[in-house]
Amino acid sequence: MFEHDRIALERELYLELLKLGKHPDIRSFLTGALHKIVELTGAERGYIELGSEDARGQGRSWFAAHGCEDADIDSIRERVSRGVVAEAMSSGQTVLSHSALLDERFSARESVRAAGLEAVMCAPVGIDGPLGVIYLEGQRGSDIFTPADKAVVELFCEHLAPLADRALLREMHSADEPELADELRSLLGPGMYVGRSAGFLESLRTAATVAPLDVHVLLTGESGTGKTQLARFIHNASPRRAEPFVELNCAALPEDLIEKELFGAAPGAFTGAVKTDGKIAAAGRGTLFLDEVTELPPGAQPKLLQFLQSKEYSPLGSAGARRSEARIIAATNVDLRTAVAERKFREDLMYRLMVLPLRLPSLAERREDIDGLVDHFCSVIPARHGLPRLPLSPAARRAIRAAEWPGNLRQLEHTLEAAAIRAAGSRAESIAVSHLFPDKPGASHQGAETFQEATREFQAELLRRTLTEVDWNISECARRLDLARSHVYNLIQAFGITRAGE
Repeated sequence: MFEHDRIALERELYLELLKLGKHPDIRSFLTGALHKIVELTGAERGYIELGSEDARGQGRSWFAAHGCEDADIDSIRERVSRGVVAEAMSSGQTVLSHSALLDERFSARESVRAAGLEAVMCAPVGIDGPLGVIYLEGQRGSDIFTPADKAVVELFCEHLAPLADRALLREMHSADEPELADELRSLLGPGMYVGRSAGFLESLRTAATVAPLDVHVLLTGESGTGKTQLARFIHNASPRRAEPFVELNCAALPEDLIEKELFGAAPGAFTGAVKTDGKIAAAGRGTLFLDEVTELPPGAQPKLLQFLQSKEYSPLGSAGARRSEARIIAATNVDLRTAVAERKFREDLMYRLMVLPLRLPSLAERREDIDGLVDHFCSVIPARHGLPRLPLSPAARRAIRAAEWPGNLRQLEHTLEAAAIRAAGSRAESIAVSHLFPDKPGASHQGAETFQEATREFQAELLRRTLTEVDWNISECARRLDLARSHVYNLIQAFGITRAGE
């Protein structure tokens, strides 16, 4: 790149970033910045993430993606603590590879092999402790990233860093409470507002935005993440709040009854049939929540599609059509595109439902919210059952932080509920690990050690040994273990590891 070209480009980038930096919302800032660098490099896909944390590793992160679907974003976010992204973050240097699969630096990493990565470039934002990372993927099988592209990205990151730092400070210090109006906060219901992680708050903001609109909504996310509660919030925050909120679990009824339950039936529609109003009629001008919508049988799918298109439906055995103004909120924990590819779900129905998809993050993606959720559940559960309110022992809290929660909020709540009952029944003064996980060997370690317990003990010992070897240099420890620094801090806290002499 000639010097005059570089100066012109630098000026253009700096002016563009100054304009973006005026956005009060950090997400708009990141989206604009990512769009610009994707445009300059010709990347097929891009991802940017910024984060801020205190000395204990507590903090928040914000991200934006370009050319990525939800599954792609999840895969890239997983690589923030592994593989190519981890290398850029730990070294503070730009990583450029024409084929990560063939690059001896990364080819052995499982995250690289699983993603089938070819041309990639990853650059840290900030030098003295990276604030975040810009990650770009090129066309597969094409070496599109050149040294000139690398120079452009590094120049971009150089000017982005101070603006990003200011944006992060503005977000972190803007308010102690998340930015939701008191009116909306009161509509969220018990437990729904617990959490400050970026993904969770983004879901709430999107829900608050779409609630007053007359559009159908699709809620996605793993089982137990709170999709039913979020559907109720959308209904309660909408002009339909005075109308009925009707639920139908599409997986809870036999296939031969689901159409009757959904659309109703006319007298004589089948043997013994009497006039029955279905859930659509019951919803009136309110909201019909269809949970596990991918379980809707093939025969009912075209009828639901017709209703979404025309607001008209026909009860079983009826020759005439009826009209309904009910709003549909559907939910699924299944990838709809996969269901369509497997011919289990109609493609045209998928597009009708996906007017505005809204994804709820799993508990694994919002681990910083666990303490707050635990405190909330430990407050409401005793009141629900008339039990004494008992504190969690330090060991119990550490065990909760270290545990995996594949069932998400539902599993966490049920585990704490059972623990509170066991602790009250044994007249304990606090909730112990044995109340939470009764199948786990106790302090005496009688019985066979479980695989999960053995894994946790190995992780704790490995982390303790590595911290000692690097004299508690968290960045070096994270580099050696191929982890994000924030995750190292979380593990230290979860396992209760302390430095010798402290």
